[in-house]
Amino acid sequence: MKHYLIIALCLVNAIGFSQVKTYSEEELSITKWIDGTLLTPIENDKPDLAIIIAGSGPTNRNGNQNFLKNNSLKKLALGLTENGIATFRYDKRIVKQILKNNVDKNMMFDDFVTDASAVLDYFIEKNNYSNIYIIGHSQGSLVGMLSALDKADGFISLAGAGNNIGDVLIEQITNTAPIFAEDTKRVVNSLKEGKTTTDFPVALSSVFNADLQPFMMNWMSYNPTDILKNLEMPILIINGTKDLQVSVKEAELLKAANEEAKLVIIENMNHVLFEIEGGDLENSKSYNESFREISPVLIKSITDFIKL
Repeated sequence: MKHYLIIALCLVNAIGFSQVKTYSEEELSITKWIDGTLLTPIENDKPDLAIIIAGSGPTNRNGNQNFLKNNSLKKLALGLTENGIATFRYDKRIVKQILKNNVDKNMMFDDFVTDASAVLDYFIEKNNYSNIYIIGHSQGSLVGMLSALDKADGFISLAGAGNNIGDVLIEQITNTAPIFAEDTKRVVNSLKEGKTTTDFPVALSSVFNADLQPFMMNWMSYNPTDILKNLEMPILIINGTKDLQVSVKEAELLKAANEEAKLVIIENMNHVLFEIEGGDLENSKSYNESFREISPVLIKSITDFIKL
């Protein structure tokens, strides 16, 4: 019995040592609306920092929304920090506004760029990091490009569109609901011209609601490829072959816009950064499956790029 007790105690000690954190964790408030989590490797006095910008919708620092919990961005941050890279991820301003029941109906796409720039300026001023990289996921890719311009040391587009968001919407709706393809083209063309419209099917209200149209017009005013051309810094473009929202050809468009950029296509990775072996049903369900492991190829690709 005594022999078994010693073995048990040794196992407990071994487990305890294996769970010792290699990083510190700090909650930060950057502006009135921006709160986030900073992870810093303990054994590095001046590490590189990656600022992670979330995609569209009311997405929090972990990559989750109200009814979709996958912790994709939290897993990305942890994976990078465990490889010696400090990370900061933050809630989009609308997350805090929803919690405070004080949503700004006049919010614009440019507000997200202002927030990302404020975060970048905050860490530049601290001067605690060797280099600062921006990682923008989905919508956050365009936000990241705009905020990184002339300030960041490197930029990573993760499942980011190469086309104007209006053209992306046309393609998505044509593929998923072709009956509304012509209506979508008409509304997008109107918004690109700076004209609001009430002439659209009810089924498209979630995209073209009157309250959303000024935001969409602001977003459509930017062409990602035009912006990427002007980024004079190391650039990494990543996309997955099983991304249901942003196709590989969007990443290829970005690559074509800047010949110095590095392109990595990850086999079977989907939009929320998981590797999917099955079809679209498994893919869709994974958006709410936080038990899944983030793509190890993704972590390695970003780590190698930053530490090059």
